[in-house]
Amino acid sequence: MSPSFPSVLDPSKVGHYPALAGAGGGLVWDEVLEYRVWLHPERGAADAADGDDYFQAFATAAEAQAFALATAGAEEPVALVLQREYLRETDSGHYEHVRRERLTEWPLEFLQRPRRNPETIPRFLAPDAPAHRLDILRGVRRS
Repeated sequence: MSPSFPSVLDPSKVGHYPALAGAGGGLVWDEVLEYRVWLHPERGAADAADGDDYFQAFATAAEAQAFALATAGAEEPVALVLQREYLRETDSGHYEHVRRERLTEWPLEFLQRPRRNPETIPRFLAPDAPAHRLDILRGVRRS
């Protein structure tokens, strides 16, 4: 059975977000804006952008996955994620709560992590947070 992926925030906006976004990071997510499949003409994709890489946007992960499987030069799908707040690792094991929106692309498997709620980041940063706090955010263990 394939995993279930979140619905996009607003299907009418799919394909209208900027191409440039961060890559991964932040540990938490708030919304999925669209699912993307990046295409590479040098790997056999149609040359639709004067030799440059480009993406096709989808409203569901299933559509993106089917397209990627059937299309030459396609990468694995990614999700364009909105992070309203996120965690920045300033030094190894030291984290900062960032309260600023950003867009980032995530591998689909990262969406198996729990969605951020108002307590997610404060609990992660709390002095009494469990030693396995990263595993909790990654959805590997429960608190």
